[in-house]
Amino acid sequence: MPDVEISGNGSFLNDEAAGSVPHPAGRQPALTGCPWHDVNEMLQAAGLRPTRQRMALGWLLFGKGARHLTAEMLYEEATLAKVPVSLATVYNTLNQLTDAGLLRQVSVDGTKTYFDTNVSAHHHFYLENNHELVDIPDPHLVLQKMPEVPEGYEIARVDMVVRLRKKR
Repeated sequence: MPDVEISGNGSFLNDEAAGSVPHPAGRQPALTGCPWHDVNEMLQAAGLRPTRQRMALGWLLFGKGARHLTAEMLYEEATLAKVPVSLATVYNTLNQLTDAGLLRQVSVDGTKTYFDTNVSAHHHFYLENNHELVDIPDPHLVLQKMPEVPEGYEIARVDMVVRLRKKR
């Protein structure tokens, strides 16, 4: 989880953990560059059983680098790749991978949720015309003031989505 640092100049997200994936099960995966092997290792390191469906969906998700996908987009890719899964299974798998720390869930509005394979601390542009989520390249985006946190709570993560549209 990224730390939120507050200084006299404002607040920003600490990006020390960039590129690292948390592994609740306690072991680091032995990644080789082979997507099928690496997905198996990532699932096991996160404490998830590498079922056929998780492996196939994981291969589609993680085999193409950093990506932002909705459940419907992944379901369509799975269908084209002849992976026999239901949309409900895609949703369940995405939620399990998110809970395990392998994906990051990004809500754009009340109806659209993306799953990001890059779990490091970063923010996003949302291109309204294309319905596309894109990483903001500056990891040290400055927030002027953090809100007061209610008693008994702490900030887990700050997500910023900057909505863009073509000029008229």
